Amino acid sequence: MALLRIPNTLRPLAGGAAEIGVAAEDLGAAIRAVAAEHPDLADRIIDEAGRLYGFVNVFVGEAECRTLDGLETLLGPDSVVSVVPAVAGG
Repeated sequence: MALLRIPNTLRPLAGGAAEIGVAAEDLGAAIRAVAAEHPDLADRIIDEAGRLYGFVNVFVGEAECRTLDGLETLLGPDSVVSVVPAVAGG
């Protein structure tokens, strides 16, 4: 089962969970599985068309998913997926 790590800022949308175990073949399926349980969390990661928002980085292991196969990036049972929303300030 892959592990989805949730940043502090998004944990309230995941029932306070820091990590969620997901049984999915690829990243897109993992996000859809999380959306079924935590739709508000998924709304912060993907848009209505199912595409990743540009201001959210999603890492599979050490690599940002856009440098891999995007939402089609394959996940293994030991995969760790980290969601990293952009931080801006002035």
